[in-house]
Order: sequence, then structure tokens, then C-alpha cells
Amino acid sequence: MYQDRIRHPALLSKLMTAKEAARLIEDGMTVGMSGFTRAGDAKAIPAALAEQARRQPLKITLITGASLGNDSDGLMSEAGLLHRRLPFQSDAVLRRKINDGEIMFIDQHLSETAEQLRSGSLAPVDAAVIEATAITKDGGIVPTMAVGNSASFAQQARQIIIELNLSAPLALEGLHDIYLPASRSVREPIPLTSPEQRIGAQAIHVDPARIAAIVITDSPDSHSSVLPPDRETAAIAGHIIDFLKAEVHAGRMGQELLPLQAGIGTIANAVLQGLIGSPFKGLTMFSEVLQDSAIALLDSGQLEFASASSITLSAAMHEKFMRHIADYRSRIVLRPQEISNHPEIVRRLGIIALNTALEFDIYGNVNSTHVDGTRMMNGIGGSGDFARNGQLSLFVSKSVAKGGGISSVVPMATHVDHTEHDVDVLVTEWGLADLRGLAPRERAPLIIERCAHPNYRPQLRAYFAQACREGGHTPHLLMQAFAWHARYQAEGTMFMS
Repeated sequence: MYQDRIRHPALLSKLMTAKEAARLIEDGMTVGMSGFTRAGDAKAIPAALAEQARRQPLKITLITGASLGNDSDGLMSEAGLLHRRLPFQSDAVLRRKINDGEIMFIDQHLSETAEQLRSGSLAPVDAAVIEATAITKDGGIVPTMAVGNSASFAQQARQIIIELNLSAPLALEGLHDIYLPASRSVREPIPLTSPEQRIGAQAIHVDPARIAAIVITDSPDSHSSVLPPDRETAAIAGHIIDFLKAEVHAGRMGQELLPLQAGIGTIANAVLQGLIGSPFKGLTMFSEVLQDSAIALLDSGQLEFASASSITLSAAMHEKFMRHIADYRSRIVLRPQEISNHPEIVRRLGIIALNTALEFDIYGNVNSTHVDGTRMMNGIGGSGDFARNGQLSLFVSKSVAKGGGISSVVPMATHVDHTEHDVDVLVTEWGLADLRGLAPRERAPLIIERCAHPNYRPQLRAYFAQACREGGHTPHLLMQAFAWHARYQAEGTMFMS
């Protein structure tokens, strides 16, 4: 019954249960698992490893592409399996254990993990666990709905465990473009000059002798949990569309814009959704994740081609995508994340990068990861890969959170993931601040008046005025810089009545 999926006859002898395959992973190993934003992740092995860790001492370093689905990170965390985790996560249980210091989390730019493995800066991968649609006659692994770091893990691992997912249609074959850079001593430029170009293979080619186990599964990916657009996200989308219209009018780009990148999440998804019906045509995407909005843009005819590393969809959109996969396959390609996020390509293509901020300060420094500067949320993800190297770097946020108790615009960001040097445009529902060509003292008034919630503008104006009297290229009041955050911790609001 697996002959249409396991096409290398000798590999049929490697079939085993998840429990049996999990025994191949030993205490202290570094394990690379497929999975990128809840897509293409292993389904059975994480649960089997968690069960094994409950019965005997077993701790591993776990590297993935990005976040896993099916509550796998939570299961493994609760079981005490994870000693070290990188480069991104979004699970509430894992997040709590990271912030409690029980699990060591390394927050990385998503383009860097494979490079650090290749150079030996990270411990080598002992075992790779990769979800597949099929295994070709020569042992090639055909991924499912994500590539992530799977190709790099498979290239390096001493042994490979494949989860063959029967719920992934064979029509996914041909969706992928697997290309890995050579080591730096002999590396050539990556020959990718447009989003629709294919430069690699359709499968991850490995020596079949290193495939140690094949586990059959039949479980779909976790569905996206993004919320539909609301009044604030619609306003943010409107500001960005007006800004892009002005860029076209100024002659800095054509109606097809430049290739788009959008980070994961409700706000970025809503902004892309807002492009439907806009005057822009012939659009392309070169991003890390495709959400519902990307598929809707393809359906509208405005988006001609989309390149990414994974596809993460709501239940309804996932069902539609699978039903029409043959139609989408000619207009979508999935690549390894070190290619989808590679600075060389991002700079070459001139990406318009759209990412989300937790908070930003009056000079344009952005915090994407830490609440109150200390407590990790999810991680920097790929935002830095695009923000630093793209043609335009936009960061979006709602102006307030917690019912208005938190201002997203603050005097000083409590943690900086993206410095003012990498941020071109800031947007909230109140307006858009174009920071290009402005010095810090010119940026602050613009951010305050365009982006801050009206309730917080008087406080921000007062802080900036007093800081300017103290002097400095980037004026600050060190004794007051984090007073807003301290007030929230003590009183439950940043607002000073």
C-alpha cells in the first residue's frame, strides 16, 4: 500500500512504529526536526520521544525550522525532554519553561541556523526527523507543506527518520525547489534573480543508507489561528496601501511593486488581505511563510507568483488549497529557509518587508520578541533577515494593548531586535511614519504624532521635550526611560493620569 510513496524497494524494510523509531534517539543528542510555522512538522516522533522521556533520562537539543504544530513543543517540554531549543517557537508551555529558565532557548535569525550548522558553530545534528510526502527511487525525500531546515538536517545527520504522511497528497510533489549553498571556501553566488525561478531539485537527495527508519502517519498540519481583519488592522492596511501608491507615483517602483515579504500573524495577514482590490497588479512574493492572504491574492489574479519556505493556512483555506493544488503548483515554490531568507537574495530582489512589532520607541528601535524586555514571546524569526537587507522595511503594530493599558509606542524599547538603522517605516492604526532620511530628533515627533495612541501622545511629547533639554544626538532620560513599563507592572497601566 506504500509502493506509490516508498519507491526505493530496499527502504520498505525500514518501516517501524514511532515508538521503535524514537529509541534511535539517545540522551544528549542534537535532533533536527522538520517544521516551519506549524507546517510540515513531524507528528508521531515528538509524542513518542515525550513518552520515552517520562520513563527514562532523556534530554535533547532540538533544532527546527521554526514553530511546530500539534502541541508537540508543549508535549516535549512537559515531559522534560528539551534541554536546548532553537531557533523559534510559539508554544505557551515551552514559552513558560523558557522564561522560567528550565529550557535554554537560542533566538536566531532564521537564515543563520543552517549556516552555523554548516560551519560547525553549532553541535552537529545526530538525527534528523523529517516529514515527507514520498521517497523517490533514488532515496530523495519529497517534503510536505514546508521545507524549513529539513534539507540541511538531512545533509548533515548521521541517521534520518522519515515520517511518511499519507494525508499529504502526492500532488505536492513538484512544489519544492531544494538548493543548498556550498561551504564558504568554494561557494558561488546563489543563482536566483527572480521569485519564480527554480534553481534546485524537487526532493532532498540523501544516501538511502542513512535512512534509519520510516514511520507511517496520517495526520494533517495544525491549522493557522490568525484572526480575520478588524477595524485597526484594516486601517493599518489602508495606510500602507496609500504609502505604496505614493512610492509608485514618485517613480521608485512600478504598479507591480517589488517582491513582498510578510511575517506570520494576524496583522501581517490582514495587511496583505487589504491589497485585494488595490491598484497593484502583477505582484510577486518572496517570503518565508504563505498565509491565507497570499492564497487569496493568487485567487484575485493580482499576485502572479509566490516563493516561500512553508504554507500555513486556516482550515477552510487549507481544504481549498488541497482541492486545487494542481492549479496552485505552477504559481508557488517552497524552498529551504536559508534560501527564502537569504540576505544575498533579499538585497538583490529589493524586498518590501512587512513585519510585526511588540513595541517600538520614539526613535524607531523595534522590540519584536520580549515583553518588558525580559520575557520571551516567540522569537525574532525571519524579520531581521528581511528588515536589514530589503529595499523597504515596514513594522506594524496596534498602538495599544491590554485594553489601552499598554502603549506600543514607548520612550525607549525595553529590548531591541531591530535598531533604528534597519527600520524605514512604522505603522499603527493611527497613521504611518516614514523615517527615511531623518535624524533621531526628526523621527521622534513624527512617530509620536503619526503612530502613538492619542491618549499617550501628551506623555510622549513631555518626555521628548525634557530629553531634548538634557541634550544628546538621541535624547533620553535614563531615570525615566523605562518608567512606563515599571508603572504597568505596578499599576496595570502605562497611562499617567
